[in-house]
Amino acid sequence: MRYFVVFLFVLVANISWAQKDTIVNIKGTVVNNETKLPIGNVNVINATRVTGTATSGSGTFEIATKLNDTLLFSYIGFETVKVKVTNDWIKNNPTKIYLSEKAYVLDEVVIRQYQLTGYVEVDTQLIPVADDGYRYSISGLNAGYEAGDKAPGAVSKVLGSIFNPADFLYNTFGKRPKEMKKLKEMKKDDTVRNLLATKFDRETLAALLEIDKDDIPLILQNCNYSEYFIQTANDLQIMDAISLCYEEYKVLKKNK
Repeated sequence: MRYFVVFLFVLVANISWAQKDTIVNIKGTVVNNETKLPIGNVNVINATRVTGTATSGSGTFEIATKLNDTLLFSYIGFETVKVKVTNDWIKNNPTKIYLSEKAYVLDEVVIRQYQLTGYVEVDTQLIPVADDGYRYSISGLNAGYEAGDKAPGAVSKVLGSIFNPADFLYNTFGKRPKEMKKLKEMKKDDTVRNLLATKFDRETLAALLEIDKDDIPLILQNCNYSEYFIQTANDLQIMDAISLCYEEYKVLKKNK
């Protein structure tokens, strides 16, 4: 009897492991939480495997997953939803995902902040110009972005900022090698890239990299990116900037 119990336990454990390691296609429908109507063109991202798709016009989707994978549902004007794939979802396919609209608070608009005169020669002196700093290219972008002061040695500051193994970047990259490896996968998937190109809230990017949203500006600051770039770049540009910084971090770490 004792051996039978042990055999049964091993059998159940093996079945559970096989289920966890099996890729399955799960289906579902994304609906508006307020109107209960389906939402088309919602981005559905498997954050664990960095693959994506979009809902059809009727709000339906199908995506390959494994047990415990994390899915992100993102749509402009709606809160991003993060859902973990569970056994009941796999067994009781399909399911419904509800998205709620964001509540926006508009900032005060100052119409005549600089009291312009209408004369170009005068007005150009009144309006402050952002200090872009020294610029260099980032993979996948059509424009250059700065790396510190206006000097040819500014790029070396990027390397210098990540040279100290005790600094913030070491703690961020060194402790999250699996998450940082996702950067390469994120660059390959067009659905993910197209989604990030439309996002400016850092929420989806943070969820994909499994890092705190507030850590993103700190990472870029330690890579000598200006506050202007950090505040205005879209999530795809931010991802490419972090990716470049991480690649340089790996080179320096390897050569130490």
